Amino acid sequence: MLKRIATIAIGMTMSASLFAAALSHSDKEFLEEAAHAGHTEVEASKLAQTKASSADVKSFADQMIKDHTRVGDELDQLAASKNVKVPTDPSITQRARLKMLSEYTGANFDKHYAKEIGVSAHENAVKLFRKASTDAKDPDVKAFAEKTLPGLEHHLEMAKALASSTASAK
Repeated sequence: MLKRIATIAIGMTMSASLFAAALSHSDKEFLEEAAHAGHTEVEASKLAQTKASSADVKSFADQMIKDHTRVGDELDQLAASKNVKVPTDPSITQRARLKMLSEYTGANFDKHYAKEIGVSAHENAVKLFRKASTDAKDPDVKAFAEKTLPGLEHHLEMAKALASSTASAK
């Protein structure tokens, strides 16, 4: 009897693994793009902690590190539960953007961080998460996107205000 129960348990575990592996290509792509985006936000914000001249920019960067790290941890757990390995750093293109950003100093850094990372990156993230919140096929992926989207929209509004206040830098 124990042998039969063990066989059934193993079979159920294997079925669950196969089901998890059946995540759609678009859902996997969403998880990967979201991971890249989150890592970009965190890396740029760490840069802002050392290079920004404005207390408001540093405060925004601190908030981005805290929030995007938390969401990144949730994304990692979700991806692992779906047997998807997500990136652990920004994409090549995003790393190039970070390199360019690192060349700025002072108020000019603040302006570019607010515009390129604050506004532009969050516009892209909102678009990505909004699409997943309506189009994701996996209910857990869809729920994650729906849950995360309001926070990203709030970050975008904060970033727009920050960009407005830093726009006058040369």
